[in-house]
Amino acid sequence: MNIKSLLIGSAAALAAVSGAQAADAIVAAEPEPLEYVRVCDAFGAGYFYIPGTETCLRIGGEVRFTVGFGEDVGADETSDWYSATRGRVFFDTKSDSELGTIGTYIRLQGNYSSEGGVPSSGVSLEQAYITVGGLKAGKALTWWDDIGINGELDAFDNATNFNTVSYLYDAGAFRIGLGVDDISNVWVGAPGNEIGFQAYAQVDFGASNLALRGVYDTEAEEGALYATLVAPIGPGELNIGAGWSSGVNAYVGSYRDLGLTSGWSYEWTVSASYALKATDKLTITPSAAYWETENNDDIWGVGLLAEYQLATGLKVGATVDYKDSDLLGDNTSGWVRLTRSF
Repeated sequence: MNIKSLLIGSAAALAAVSGAQAADAIVAAEPEPLEYVRVCDAFGAGYFYIPGTETCLRIGGEVRFTVGFGEDVGADETSDWYSATRGRVFFDTKSDSELGTIGTYIRLQGNYSSEGGVPSSGVSLEQAYITVGGLKAGKALTWWDDIGINGELDAFDNATNFNTVSYLYDAGAFRIGLGVDDISNVWVGAPGNEIGFQAYAQVDFGASNLALRGVYDTEAEEGALYATLVAPIGPGELNIGAGWSSGVNAYVGSYRDLGLTSGWSYEWTVSASYALKATDKLTITPSAAYWETENNDDIWGVGLLAEYQLATGLKVGATVDYKDSDLLGDNTSGWVRLTRSF
C-alpha cells in the first residue's frame, strides 16, 4: 500500500467515526422561557399576576413612628411623653369567577409603645377576610369603625374589629349594607349569645356624600347612630359628624379615650373639621367637637392637625388638641408623627 492509499483510507475511517458520533450526539434541551411578573390593571394600581395563575396580588404596608405628649400619658402613667412604633403589611388578592370577583385581604400589625402603664409590644392578625362580590366574611373592621371626621377630635366609637359577615350593595352613587358581628370578645363571661348588628347607607352628590351608620348590641340591648357629611368647599374639605347612643354597648367608646380618667360612655356628640389644602404637599386641619356622657358631663375640644408630604409615600404630621370636661378639668395632648407607606 502506498502513501496515497493510506491517507485516503485514514480519511474515510475518520469520516465514518465522525458520522457515527454525530448520529449519537445528545442534543441539549432548550431552556423553558421564564414567566415574568405581569401587571394586572383590572383592579387598580399595584396589582400583578401571581405567576402561573390568573389571580392578581397587591402587597403594601406602612411603618409609623410617633412621639406624643400629654399629662401622665407615658410609662407608668407618670411621664408626660411617650413614643410608639406601628408596622403594618397587607396582602390583597382578587380574581374573576362565575360568582363575580373573589378577593382575600390579610393585614398583619405590630406595635411597640411606651404609652400607658408599661411598655407594650405585640403582633396580631389585624384583619383577614374573604369577599365574593359584595359579601364579606372574616375578621374585619366594621363600617362603624370608619365613623369620624378629618383631624383627631372624632372620639366616639370603640375599636370595632370583629369576626363579621356583611353584605354591601353598591349602585355607584348609592350604597347600602347590613352585617352581623360576633361581639363575644367584648362581653367576656356574659351569659347568652353576644351578637351585634350593623347597617350602613351612603348617598353621593357629586364629590360630596352623606352617610348614616347604625349598630345594635344584643347583649346590652342598646344601639347607636352616627351620621357624617363630607363636602369639598373652596381649597379644602368640610367634615361634619353627629352621633347618639342609647346606652353602654360594644360599639360606643368612653371619654377615657380623651386622655381623661373616667370610663363613662358617650351619649351624644357633634364635631366638625375643615381640611385646608394649603399647598400641594401641606394640609392644615382645624377641628372642634362636643360630647355629653351618660353622667351628663359636658366636654368640648378644639384641635389643629398639620400634615406635610415629604416625598411619595413619606409624610410627617403633628397635632395639638385641647379638651375641657366639666367634671375632670382640662387636658392638652398631641404628637409628632412620621409615616412611610408603600
